Amino acid sequence: MSSTHFGFESVDEQDKARRVRGVFDSVASRYDVMNDLMSMGLHRAWKAYTVMVANVREGQRVLDIAGGTGDLALAFAPKVGQTGQVVHTDINEAMLREGRNRLLDAGVSLPTLVCDAEHLPFADDSFDLVTVAFGLRNMTHKDEALREMHRVIKPGGKLMVLEFSKVARPLEKIYDWYSFKVLPQLGRLVANDASSYQYLAESIRMHPGQDELKALMHKGGFGHVDYHNMTGGVVALHVAIKC
Repeated sequence: MSSTHFGFESVDEQDKARRVRGVFDSVASRYDVMNDLMSMGLHRAWKAYTVMVANVREGQRVLDIAGGTGDLALAFAPKVGQTGQVVHTDINEAMLREGRNRLLDAGVSLPTLVCDAEHLPFADDSFDLVTVAFGLRNMTHKDEALREMHRVIKPGGKLMVLEFSKVARPLEKIYDWYSFKVLPQLGRLVANDASSYQYLAESIRMHPGQDELKALMHKGGFGHVDYHNMTGGVVALHVAIKC
């Protein structure tokens, strides 16, 4: 059997999705609060920048993969207007339920469905934009997921991946201290779950860095790929165009 990583731990490929699902089942109800605390609110700026760069227009179709509690779906919905569509998806039902309820509370009704990014249930060339915010690193076969995303994007359309990345060298020591000492304790105090936030810190270190992910996106079929570092490389926004 093939193995892959779950944080720093080596696990069977078949077991990773179950383990990741367990993490997000555990944190779903406190996910937004924890995002604000652990990023000191910066995740809102990172996502706002993503929405600005996306430049979504009226009538376009947007697929939000690993959409979780719906931040991006909520931001894109008014931009596509009545003639466009945003599809909100996640592999984790608990996270998707939180997001759907939040969208409905905001008066936004849009298609919401559980689906696996490695096997997207959509036709070829279906979307003008596909977004993944803080979800790619949890996928077992990133190469397969990227190929699937490429398949469902229209020619000339965009993929935008917002993800934790490789921090600038001068920040490495303090970032490691924060990740491995502070985050798990925040998780324990706020979400009663230190281990899920230990996994978060580990999964970031196992995720491809900026240039490595850029190369992976090229291999997935995308033509032009660029990335924008934010907060010293703590996160990067990769933007890929389907030729």
